[in-house]
Amino acid sequence: MVKQDRSVRTRQTILSAAARVFEERGYQMATISEILTAAGVTKGALYFHFPSKEDLARGVIHAQDQVLPVPARGYKIQELADTVMLHAYRLQTDPMVRAGVRLSLDQQARGLDRSGPFAYWVEVVGALLDEARTKGELLPHAVPSEVADILVGSFAGVQAMSQAVSDYQDLLTRASNLLRYVLPSVTTPTVLAALDLTENRAHATAAELGLTPHAPTP
Repeated sequence: MVKQDRSVRTRQTILSAAARVFEERGYQMATISEILTAAGVTKGALYFHFPSKEDLARGVIHAQDQVLPVPARGYKIQELADTVMLHAYRLQTDPMVRAGVRLSLDQQARGLDRSGPFAYWVEVVGALLDEARTKGELLPHAVPSEVADILVGSFAGVQAMSQAVSDYQDLLTRASNLLRYVLPSVTTPTVLAALDLTENRAHATAAELGLTPHAPTP
C-alpha cells in the first residue's frame, strides 16, 4: 500500500510539473528534459508513468475533464450555469486545468488529439440540457445538442480571449456575460427570472464543494 501511494504521488508530481511546463511553453516547445527538471524525478520514473510527451499531454488534458458535481438546484439550468461558472473559477485557480485547456486549444500541437475535452464538455452540458428540457425549462425550439455545441464553443473563445487580455483575471465576468446573453434565447421566462447568473455563483459553488485556490508551485 505504501509503495502504491508513493507511485500515485510520483505520478501526480510529474503531471503537475508537466502542466506548468506545457502552460508556459506550449506543447511543441516543451521538452521532456524541462519536465524532468521541474518534477525532480528520474527519467525512469517519468517513463514508467508516461512513455512519451504525448502521453504526458493527454494526462494533463484529461485532468480538466474532472467535472465536480454541482449540488442539486431547483432548476437544471441553474446547475448548468453553476457548472460553467465553476469551470471558469477552476481556470483561474488551478494550474492543471489551465494547462489542459491551453493544450486543447494549442493549434501547434501537431500529432496530439485535442478533440476529447470538447466532446466531453458537450456531453456534460448536453446531459444537463436534456434534463432541463424534460422538466420544461427550455423553450420549444431549443435543441439540447445544438445549445451544448454553442455554449462549449463560445466558452472556449471567451476563455481564450480572457487569457490573452487579462491572464484570466476577468474570466468570471466574461463567463457570466456569456450566460446572460445565451440562456435567454433557450430558457423559458419563468425559469430565466429565477436564475442567478452573476459572478458570485463561481465562488459560492466552489465554497460548497470545499475548493480553495491552488498555491503556486516554485
